[in-house]
Amino acid sequence: MQQAEGQVHSHKNARLGFAGRICLVERVLGDGWTVPMASAAFGISPQSVRKWIRRYRAEGRAGLADRSSRPHHSPRRLSVTLEQRIAGLRRQRKSGPTIADILGLSLSTVGDVLRRLGLGRLPPLVPRPVVVRYEREHPGELLHLDIKKLGRIGRSAARRRLLAHERQAGYRQAQLGWEYLHVAIDDCSRVADAELLPDASVGSAVQFLEHALAWFGALGVAIRSVMTDNAFCYAKRRFPATAAALGLRHLRTRPYRREPTARQSASFRPRSANGPTPNPTAPHNNELALSAIF
Repeated sequence: MQQAEGQVHSHKNARLGFAGRICLVERVLGDGWTVPMASAAFGISPQSVRKWIRRYRAEGRAGLADRSSRPHHSPRRLSVTLEQRIAGLRRQRKSGPTIADILGLSLSTVGDVLRRLGLGRLPPLVPRPVVVRYEREHPGELLHLDIKKLGRIGRSAARRRLLAHERQAGYRQAQLGWEYLHVAIDDCSRVADAELLPDASVGSAVQFLEHALAWFGALGVAIRSVMTDNAFCYAKRRFPATAAALGLRHLRTRPYRREPTARQSASFRPRSANGPTPNPTAPHNNELALSAIF
């Protein structure tokens, strides 16, 4: 198998690349260099010079490209029939070790055949559900607001040893506190605006909303509605009132509700007037119950 011109993948210690082989052929056939002269000039053996001259005369410039190291004949390679049997068992969702046991082959041989046929990984039996992602059609229809709490970094990683020494000596590092990154993302275009504020109070949330509306307005985008979670700064009366005064529709995500587990469902069974409702699946043995009481 020959590679096209320019697609040469020589090893790192090769003396000649594709361009060097062309230069070698031109010096010998065009400029009249002898084989010993070319061998000494290019730092290769006379046998290599004759090899490239022979390939050029037989195939032209394409003969100077790298060739595959795969042998022309592989007597011990599996037959086509046996490879088809491996593929058939694999399509029956048999594993590699199972196929090797059925056909009496080594696991490495079966693995090589499966990878060569593109059957190394089978698709799942049940196709993955399609991800349904909503997206507004026009920019400005919905603006997502959220806050990310970030810790301040006061010391660089280069001073870790000094910081450890200070801790051993009894020094205490001053509390650096937190910063709050207010983020606004347009639902349609995914264009985002962010502002770093000192807190997550209602005043900061209202201030960022006004700044975000002005920033998107400078881009020519008119915001019509905003969506937030149920954080205190968004649920407080001032933020919805500000959004309404700005002509925005305020949407909030569904509050988090812990879904009851099977154990919780079993522990909250309805009670009868005389006590807990008996388990309907448990067997009733009146004689055993009476003997336990008396």
